[in-house]
Amino acid sequence: MRWVWLTFCAILGLVMLICGLLMPVYLRAVDWQVIAKAGQKGRSLVQAGVSLMDEGNVAAGQLVASVAREAKLPGSEPLALAGYAFTQAHPTERIWGGVDLQLERVFGVQTNLPASGWQPFTDFVVGQENRQRALAYLEASPPPAVQALLDCRALTNTVLFSPSRSASGQALDTAIAIGGLLLAEGRLSPALRDALVALANNAAHGGTSEPLEEALMDFLSLGQRLNWGQLIAFVGPVEDPETLRLLTRQAREMDDQLPALFCVLRLSGRPAAVARYLALLGPSGLEDLRACLQYGAGGVNRLLDSQQRLYRCAWRRRVVAYDPFGAFYYFALDYCDLVPGLALACKWLFYWGGGWCLAVALGAARVTPALREAPYLRRFATARNVLFALGFLLVVLLLSEPFLAPGSRQVDLPFRVHLPTLGGSLRAGSASLPPVSMNQNLLIMVLFFVLQGLLYTACVLKLGEISRQKAPPRMKLKLLENEEHLFDAGLYLGFLGTIVSFILYSVNVVHQFSLMVAYSSTSFGIIFVSIFKIFHLRPARRKLLVEVETSPAEAPGAAAVGTTTSALSS
Repeated sequence: MRWVWLTFCAILGLVMLICGLLMPVYLRAVDWQVIAKAGQKGRSLVQAGVSLMDEGNVAAGQLVASVAREAKLPGSEPLALAGYAFTQAHPTERIWGGVDLQLERVFGVQTNLPASGWQPFTDFVVGQENRQRALAYLEASPPPAVQALLDCRALTNTVLFSPSRSASGQALDTAIAIGGLLLAEGRLSPALRDALVALANNAAHGGTSEPLEEALMDFLSLGQRLNWGQLIAFVGPVEDPETLRLLTRQAREMDDQLPALFCVLRLSGRPAAVARYLALLGPSGLEDLRACLQYGAGGVNRLLDSQQRLYRCAWRRRVVAYDPFGAFYYFALDYCDLVPGLALACKWLFYWGGGWCLAVALGAARVTPALREAPYLRRFATARNVLFALGFLLVVLLLSEPFLAPGSRQVDLPFRVHLPTLGGSLRAGSASLPPVSMNQNLLIMVLFFVLQGLLYTACVLKLGEISRQKAPPRMKLKLLENEEHLFDAGLYLGFLGTIVSFILYSVNVVHQFSLMVAYSSTSFGIIFVSIFKIFHLRPARRKLLVEVETSPAEAPGAAAVGTTTSALSS
């Protein structure tokens, strides 16, 4: 019956381990199947492009069409062809993007057009004639917000720009012209408009002008990469200057991925969430968001809500093609999408239960008569199983969890604006994004603790086994002396953990290193070995020494015993 029980526990442990591995839920990632399931709700990327085309913003719609065509989404080809046909029939729209004929009346009909593509709006406005026309139009505009911004042309204590009245004031005039046109045409959200007005009034009345200049610099930078139609589609949903600053810096850092960033903003409609996600994960986060575009707004928003990486498990996709693995996987998928926290707890419970069953199977394979006779030792066997299951859980997590320890992200983004006619560059400072707090260090420390706990339990069991053997006290002392290396194994393991931690860090295997983790291995070893030797081994040896000294049968060898016991005590 013992071997039947052993086999049953081993098979049950393996089944629970497989069930845990099949569940598509993770601590620091979102499974692509969960994203695909969430993508069944919400509009698609092609539908977002069609909506922009219907609004008359052909340039923005064509930008969306280019990304959709790269992803080979259904309906992307007709959308791209429609945008191309419009630009061929209306070449002047390469500046406006087909969205605003009012600006054509301000700047006049343009004849100097780019041969192909869309002309960046900053490159257009920076020309002296166009800049003067824009400022003249804004001076005649009645909205108070526009006039508050124009009043900042009189500032002389600027920080990022040269004053407008100076010889190199073209950059500030260009930035004010772009911001003023966005305000005059009502292209900004009410919250961002009010924030800009507050910053302008503060600067005009003696306050610092740096926050306003940073916002104007963001408009200038985006205008270097987008034409008018794309610019208003990009900044339109933004609600505050801080989100605008983060998105602009991310657009500069990921310049070649700007179309994908634009599509994510338009499809999700949540610029603040996108800014936080990219600040947390950087370029890899944008790659994940780009991969989610094929799943529509539902998939993108699901990833933004999680603030985690996207993960594809190749082996699971092959395994779930066969039942019963596929049946369990798709059953668990619904719960991983609806209640991810509960699903993750169930997954960890599977891992812990699998470790428990395997520990019971191993214990049944090597059970000793002393263990069966002593309830005291059976309690330690139960503790050993619990610790083994916990260690099994931690090891499986460290081996199976994706992105458990991505490097902390701290970005220094110096910004230089290059304008064609200014012959120089302006620096807009730098920003450091806070490092991401990691929980891998805690998991490793818990793993060290569990391993030391397992060794401690093994030592207690071995001590109990020797104490209950039917042998003379002298023989028990010699058996204890023979197990000295086992009793000191906690120290050896602690030193090994510390040394391995330093080695892994020195060869760049571990990028986020903590001295606390390295030294905790040795510390746990010292603590557990000290507890065992002081509270378990020392009383047991003292009892045996007393028995040797007081036993009549052992009296003739008292001198030899004294020598041996003094050596053991040392």
